[in-house]
Amino acid sequence: MPPPRQMSLTPDLVSLCFREEPNNGFGNDWVPLTDAEMDAVAERLFAECGDDPLWVFAYGSLIWKPTFEPVEQRRATAIGWHRSFCMEMTAWRGTPEQPGLMMALDRGGRCDGVVFRLPDDTRRDELSKMVHREILFRENLAMMRWIHVRTEAGKVRALVFWAGPKQGNGISLKLPLEKVAFVLARACGYAGSCAEYLYNTVSHLEQLGIRDRNLWRLQQLVAEEIVEAYGAPHPGAHGSR
Repeated sequence: MPPPRQMSLTPDLVSLCFREEPNNGFGNDWVPLTDAEMDAVAERLFAECGDDPLWVFAYGSLIWKPTFEPVEQRRATAIGWHRSFCMEMTAWRGTPEQPGLMMALDRGGRCDGVVFRLPDDTRRDELSKMVHREILFRENLAMMRWIHVRTEAGKVRALVFWAGPKQGNGISLKLPLEKVAFVLARACGYAGSCAEYLYNTVSHLEQLGIRDRNLWRLQQLVAEEIVEAYGAPHPGAHGSR
């Protein structure tokens, strides 16, 4: 495994992006699911899993902030998908005045990440926790799916969240990295900043030896945007090492 590279986006730069923001909810553009509806989704997933092991594919925050205790994890590759900051957030890590961008899986390419296997005896409870964390609105249901990923031990079927968003209603696909960087360097909500999310994701991928070329370039661009926006000292060309 190659050693982690030194990132241009540093904790000091990330700290400049934080500000206290109130939790004003997600507005009226999304239809929230009731607890009963989320429980029904979890039960459906439990039934679809059947007797097979329950694997979850993590490509972003689930890598560094899982809601479960896995019994096994493997490096995995999802063919036909790639990471994309494409979903506008007016809450959580953004505000209506300064929306952020959330990462999802878009069609095309490949995505290297991690699959976690959940315990057989607690999978129903773990599925419920994940659904209650990830799938809060009816509009989100179509972005929860089963995909096949490649591991060193062979292919497995895994559950993935936020995959396959469609253009429209706060979804902007194929945004240039420069535009994404401008947003991530400035957006912050009650849960923290978008720059913090990017830093955590890239740094944990580096620790795992997973190198996403677009995310690496993006963290360099966000560092430069923070320097410009907040007048911070330039971090230097760490990304070229």
